[in-house]
Amino acid sequence: MDGSHLLALVLAVLAWCAVVGREFTLRHPAWRWYLTGYPLMAARVLLTWRKVAQVNDLTVSYQPTRRVLGELVVRGEALRGLAPRAGLPRPVPGGLQLTVRLRPGQTPAPFLDAADALAHAWRAHAVRVVSPQRGLVVITATAFDPLAEPLDGARESAALLTAVLGVVETGRDWVMDFRRVPHWLIVGATRSGKSTLLARLVSQLAPQPVALVGIDCKGGMELSLFRERFTTLASNRREAVDVLAALVAEVHDRMRACRAAGARSVWELPEEERPVPVVVLVDELAELYLTNGSRADRGEAEQCSTSLLRLAQLGAALGVHLVVAGQRVGSDLGPGVTALRAQLAGRVCHRVNDPGTAEMALGDLNKDAVAVAQSIGTHEQGVAVLAADSGGWVRGRSYLTRPDAAREAAHRHACLAPSLPALQTPVEAGEES
Repeated sequence: MDGSHLLALVLAVLAWCAVVGREFTLRHPAWRWYLTGYPLMAARVLLTWRKVAQVNDLTVSYQPTRRVLGELVVRGEALRGLAPRAGLPRPVPGGLQLTVRLRPGQTPAPFLDAADALAHAWRAHAVRVVSPQRGLVVITATAFDPLAEPLDGARESAALLTAVLGVVETGRDWVMDFRRVPHWLIVGATRSGKSTLLARLVSQLAPQPVALVGIDCKGGMELSLFRERFTTLASNRREAVDVLAALVAEVHDRMRACRAAGARSVWELPEEERPVPVVVLVDELAELYLTNGSRADRGEAEQCSTSLLRLAQLGAALGVHLVVAGQRVGSDLGPGVTALRAQLAGRVCHRVNDPGTAEMALGDLNKDAVAVAQSIGTHEQGVAVLAADSGGWVRGRSYLTRPDAAREAAHRHACLAPSLPALQTPVEAGEES
C-alpha cells in the first residue's frame, strides 16, 4: 500500500470515528463527560490541590508559633503547612467529588469560605462543600450548569402522593414526596416558574386517588384551569374561610376515627377504612392575610391564618397536606405567617424580588441557600433552590408544563375527583341554598 492510499485510509478512519463519536455523544451525553471531561478535571484537581490548599489557608502547621533568637522572641506562622489528605476524585454526572480528611485542629469553615476560589482554580461551574460527618469534608465540583436549559419531560410518578417535578443539579429526579415531607412552601416572583411548577404538580397528582383542593383568591385565575379535577375550589377569601373550616372539621373527624381504631395515623387504618388523601393548594398566600383595616376583613384573615396553622400542625398524620405558594411571603403579613412557615418543612424558592422572601423561605434551614436563591437570574425560569428540614439544599429546575397540557390532564382524570360532603364546592353550596 503506497503513501496516498495509507493517508486516505487514515482520513477515512478519523472521519468514521468523528461521526460515530458525535452520534455516541448525542445518544449518551453522560459518557462524554466520563471519557473526556472527568479525566481532565480530576488531573487538574490532583495537580493543584496542595498549592490551592496553601493559598486559601486550608493547611495546618504543628510547629510552634514563636521561637527565641538570642534575647528576642519571634512570633509568626509556618511558611509551609500540611495540606489535608484528599482522596481520589470520584466521578459524578457532570462533575466530581473529592473527599478530604481533616487534620487535627481543622474545621469545615475555611473550606466553605474557599468554595469560590476552588471553582476558579479548577475551572468549574460551581463548587459545593458539605461535612457529612466529623473529620470529613466532601467537595463537589460541577463542570457545567445542568439546569441551563428548560426541561421537557413526560415522566409520571407511580407512587401515591409523589410527583416528579423536574431534575436537580445532581442529575436525579426532583420528586415531591408528601409521605416524607407533608407540607411545602413555594415562593417565586412573576415569571419565575412558580405557576408552571403548580401546573406540573396538578398534572402529576391528577391520575392518583387523591382529593385536590384549590384556594386561589385572585378570582381563581390560576387554579381554575384545573377546575375539573379539583374536589373544591375557593376563588375568594370568603369561600376560603369556609373551605379551610371544612378541612379542619375533616381533620378532626379523621382524628376521631384513628383514636377509635387505636391508630396513630390514617396509614395504620385498614385500606378499606382509610380516608382519601387530600392535597390543598393555596396560590398567593398574601391574599389570605392582607386586609383593608375593617373588622370583618381582619376577622376573615385571622380565621384563614388559624385554620392553615391547624391543618399544618395536625394534617400530616391524617392525610391532609398543604402546598402554600406566593410571590411575597414575609412576617409583615402577620404573626401567623412565621408560625405557619415553621410547619412547612419543604421549601422551594424561585427567583424573588426581595431578599426578605428568600430569607423567609430558606433562612431558618440554611443561610447559604438564601444567597444561592438570590443569584437566580431572570432568564432561569423554573430554576429553584429546594430545601427540607434536614438542612440540606440543592438547585433544581421544573419540567416545562404548559397550561393547556395541565388542563388536558385535569380533564382526562376529572372522573377521579372524589366527592367529599365536607368539601362541597362553594358554588354548589350557594346553588342549594
